[in-house]
Amino acid sequence: MKHSSFFWFVLPSAILMLLFIASSVVSVVTQSLYTAHEQVIIEVENCGPFGCTVAQSVNQEATQALRDAEPLGKWAGLDVYKDRNHLAVEDVKTAWIESDGLPDFANALMNLPFYDALAFTLTYTAIVTPLTLILGFAIAVAINSVATALKGPTIFFSLLPFIVTPLVGSLAIFWMVDARGILGSGLQWLSGDPTLSVKANTTLMWIMLMFYGVWHSAPFAFVVYYAGLQTVNQDTIEAAMIDGASRWERIRYVVIPHLFPLTTFIALIQLMDNFRVFEPIISFSAQAHARSLSIAIFSDLGGETRLLSSAAATSVLTIIGVAILLSPVLVRTYRDFGKD
Repeated sequence: MKHSSFFWFVLPSAILMLLFIASSVVSVVTQSLYTAHEQVIIEVENCGPFGCTVAQSVNQEATQALRDAEPLGKWAGLDVYKDRNHLAVEDVKTAWIESDGLPDFANALMNLPFYDALAFTLTYTAIVTPLTLILGFAIAVAINSVATALKGPTIFFSLLPFIVTPLVGSLAIFWMVDARGILGSGLQWLSGDPTLSVKANTTLMWIMLMFYGVWHSAPFAFVVYYAGLQTVNQDTIEAAMIDGASRWERIRYVVIPHLFPLTTFIALIQLMDNFRVFEPIISFSAQAHARSLSIAIFSDLGGETRLLSSAAATSVLTIIGVAILLSPVLVRTYRDFGKD
């Protein structure tokens, strides 16, 4: 395709991306640099037969006038990013000075809201993403080898976690891990502890959330890998068989290199989705045990007091985190594309 034809082909999409994505990012970054105006407090003297008292009240007119004059709020610069609910610069410095070692410093960081959410988010992403790739590839290879008559039903059942609504699927597993559910009762029997509860144990809840993440995402990886397997050169496979290559060697030296571009694509999608983990925590009611960056944004936007600046700052930090995670894959893809 000529460069001019490609330019006009992608121009409408590029314009829409600038309007709906870039403008939203600019708006969020701008909001993160402002904080809400404080209410204007005035002192009112109330006098009665027993003397006078001074009470404080909110001057609604003055407060509203201040908000109308500066609708974005009061300029804060990077103060929101450095406060205790985000990067907590001063608290981190104090923890570093007062800690006895790296473990003690890490424990101190976990007491800060942002770093606690970041720790779960990174752990979830680092575990769920590779497991999703491995399981999706294994399912694709296995189904590609079954008899033609069994492929249809097998593919259908393999796609069920992807077809089922995330909320319904997570609730089904949530009920199964309940103390009265089949998985919850099984864990109690295996551990010999009749009081064991997944819902009350932080470690078990993290494991359950990651199990659900892999269970729900693996069908997507399977579909992409299965489609890629149909494009593998059969002549190369047959030549490898003639040369005496085992099944594992054919997969390792022929199939996996052929599917590497698809692996990069799936990894990019999964990294973005897993770093923004939100639905499983809500569905499992696991906010007391697991807090992600998306949950932190949701908490700031909820309730009667909407902390827009705090939510915007966390959103910007989340975007930066996603960009950092994706950068190695994007750089390698760019280098491979340049070599080609």
